[in-house]
Amino acid sequence: MECTTVDIQHTEPRDNQPSRRGFLAIAAAAGAGTALGGLPAFTASAAPLRPTESPMLSGTAAVKNQLWWQAPGSPDSMIEQGLPVGNGRLGALASNDPAAELLMISDATLWTGGLNDKPESDGQLPYGRDDFGSLTLLAKLTVAIPDHDLGNVNDYRRTLDLAQGLISTSYEISGVTYRRQIFASRPDDAIVLHFDQQGGGSYTGTVSLAGTHGETTTANSAGRYASFGAAFANGLKYGAAITAYSGTGRVRVDGTSISFSGCRDLTVVFSGGTNYAPDAAAKYRDPSVDPQRLARTKALNAARHSASTLLHTHVADFRPLFGQLDINLGASSDAQRDLDTWERVQARYRDDVPDPELEAAYLQFSRYLMISGSRGSLPMGLQGPWLDGNDPDWMGDYHTDINIQMNYWMADRAGLSDCFDAYTDYCVTQLPDWTDVTQRLFNDSANRFRNSSGKVAGWSVAFSTNPYGGSGWWWHPAGNAWLCQSLFEHYEYTQDRAHLEKIYPLIKGAVEFWEARLVTTTVTDASGAEREVLIDDSDWSPEHGPQDAKGLTYAQELVWGLFGNFHTASKSLGKDAAYRKTIDGLRERLYLPVVSPTTGWLEEWMSPDNLGETTHRHLSPLINLFPGDRIRPDDSTPKDILDGATALLTARGMNSFGWANAWRSLCWARLKNADKAYQLIVTNLKPSVDGGNGSSMNLFDIYEVEKGRGIFQIEANFGTAAAVIEMLLYSRPGHIELLPALPAAWAASGSVSGVGVRGGFVADLSWKNGKVTRLKLRSVGGRATTVVAGGASRRISLKSGESVTLRNLG
Repeated sequence: MECTTVDIQHTEPRDNQPSRRGFLAIAAAAGAGTALGGLPAFTASAAPLRPTESPMLSGTAAVKNQLWWQAPGSPDSMIEQGLPVGNGRLGALASNDPAAELLMISDATLWTGGLNDKPESDGQLPYGRDDFGSLTLLAKLTVAIPDHDLGNVNDYRRTLDLAQGLISTSYEISGVTYRRQIFASRPDDAIVLHFDQQGGGSYTGTVSLAGTHGETTTANSAGRYASFGAAFANGLKYGAAITAYSGTGRVRVDGTSISFSGCRDLTVVFSGGTNYAPDAAAKYRDPSVDPQRLARTKALNAARHSASTLLHTHVADFRPLFGQLDINLGASSDAQRDLDTWERVQARYRDDVPDPELEAAYLQFSRYLMISGSRGSLPMGLQGPWLDGNDPDWMGDYHTDINIQMNYWMADRAGLSDCFDAYTDYCVTQLPDWTDVTQRLFNDSANRFRNSSGKVAGWSVAFSTNPYGGSGWWWHPAGNAWLCQSLFEHYEYTQDRAHLEKIYPLIKGAVEFWEARLVTTTVTDASGAEREVLIDDSDWSPEHGPQDAKGLTYAQELVWGLFGNFHTASKSLGKDAAYRKTIDGLRERLYLPVVSPTTGWLEEWMSPDNLGETTHRHLSPLINLFPGDRIRPDDSTPKDILDGATALLTARGMNSFGWANAWRSLCWARLKNADKAYQLIVTNLKPSVDGGNGSSMNLFDIYEVEKGRGIFQIEANFGTAAAVIEMLLYSRPGHIELLPALPAAWAASGSVSGVGVRGGFVADLSWKNGKVTRLKLRSVGGRATTVVAGGASRRISLKSGESVTLRNLG
């Protein structure tokens, strides 16, 4: 390998980033508390600073990350056809119908339910919309423009600008070009719709706001707004408000809606939220917040500014995050580029011809969803903040046996480490109630998963959790270890000591739970010798097989990783040295899985027999192939274990759906099988028709739960995007491998910049003809690592902030 001089470098501008001067102006405009992190709830805030220059993209950079369609979304199919916007807490799906713009608006904190600490007769926790609770829809906003019936429209086009967080729609009627823009602003905590035209046209119609739980909307003619407010049975208060203004024509309150006439331009502003507070001691409420009044205040404050000022403020906040990663997987054909996004998805499947720009766009769309759905509020559950009703499947909750974890596999890998904070803050906030409920209820005599030792300590969760400290469905003992694995992996990427301090109580509490739970048994090794080992108590391997098995591979692997992470965390922070030695001793005694002499697969149930579904969607026993990496294709893993894991993954098959395909793809990437990893990504790009598995018109991943009915599960979008990165770069602390699973479809040439690297680095990578031509590695806290490419390796040492460039690797 050839290496340039090591030097400290500043971040270079990319095509989709502003100049240094412009970036400083944008950063100032975003303001402290709005750019990264910020307010964790719907609350009053200082007015944001405004940009001193336009942050808008232009030219080639403006169209590089745009998706587009030639038809609006149907109000009856908003999940499949509506375009998403979000500010990290609010999320909306927009139909973009010229005559009847519909926004279905959600707030990540608008949950029914509560602590849910009344066990059922079997010792498990209830799982209903009233007791456990459900995420629900906040409001529907409609802008009716009767003269703009779709039948009278020519040259219709709607665009989702991923880099700028912006939906644009344009069409022509009688020689006039009409345009509208929709965006969800984090700095202004509002959703904005702006309508304008070119050619002398005007808008006449109404703006209506409706709740979805039977609320009554009231209007104020003097204030030119409409709003509603109410409360759930659980005491959560919520509210929403709209206002509208124009530089021309007439805007007035008419009954409970806002009417407008003869307007050459129109701006509509929405705000809304709840009095949810991320504080267990306060029962997750802020009694000082009146959501309806606050929504009116925020909407009216934003309406004091022009639409362009609001847009520039939003883009100044959004673009720096999106610009952290750029990707090029190769060039698509002109014919492919001429197709709109839905046509391209269909053509990719129909013609079976790679479309590398579409595949790169899928990753960027997933990053767009992450920025839009995970900043300064609750983390994303099964659908993120995008609903089409009040009855999302599985309550739109946080599933702890794959789904919430998969949501965040992409964040650090794809340059969005700041978006991970919502996951961290959620777990920290819930810990007091998770601990209390576990210690009161887990050892209930009816709970088939209870600790037979009679001891209980620390905390755990059920398979589903809500934002009120509550769990639902069945107890999930190893859920604590998996939640902590994700929390610790974020530290590995960022080397953020403050984050490690923050999550340490969660890790230690999970360790204490497992210290109390593990039981002793005797096993016979390959030589015939007997030895005592520690195993998981009665448990269930998610989500199939017996419900009373001991020593599950899933739990054993997770606890092995948990104990190791506790060792690293306690040593790094200088805490609990004596306890660390105790847990190290337990880790040495943990049973680890073997290969079945019957099936040749890695055992899932500490049994040579397969006790479940051979092609089951979950890859629970392979959790230390991915996301863990105890099992890997090198000399550190015994050949029989690697072969057994590969055989089990093969047996699970390639014919599944959404998140299950994404997990398979990630595992095959870890095994360096580019063809299978890529095939599963392509499978998830298959167009969803009539609710079938695959990608819908708006690229949301759809899972067919029954014939003719599909549902949106957002973790598939994020997991598939994570697989794209994993195929290009694998890392663990102290080790980086470049292009471990590069498929032929992307091999000719490509690049990716801004990839997170475990151990505390960020990588920019270029390749040609399947070989790495350039790697720039920058330390964000990492000190040393080994870079491997094409069979060659090089040891790299850097100080924080330094970077090194390597060329012609391998």
